[in-house]
Amino acid sequence: MKEVFDFFKKAGVFYLATIDGDKPRVRPFGVINIFEDKIYIQTGKIKNVSKQMQINPNVEICAFTEGKWLRVEAKVVRDDRREAKVSMLEANPSLKGMYSADDDNTEVLYLENVKATFYSFTEEPKTINF
Repeated sequence: MKEVFDFFKKAGVFYLATIDGDKPRVRPFGVINIFEDKIYIQTGKIKNVSKQMQINPNVEICAFTEGKWLRVEAKVVRDDRREAKVSMLEANPSLKGMYSADDDNTEVLYLENVKATFYSFTEEPKTINF
């Protein structure tokens, strides 16, 4: 799990894909956190991405850095606990201007049933499940 987290942090930006009806939707994300041995992402409940993940929690995330890329298949699970939100905001202070652990918009979600595959043009793929 830490290897996946570290890759996302190194990449800086990763792309999250959801389903909107029968169409794929992809957007950049840049914040990630580990809390209680789970990888978390964050968004706002008012955003379409949140609505899409609540209808269909299956997502795919992709990141690229230094000639390697990572594809993650996972299910997202909303965690409404204040502690999870505080942890995300503390780990990513840039969010504090837009979100609060006590507002009705901040949404943190953890990844479960993760299949993470590392790729490059020079090495065999490596898959980690957690």
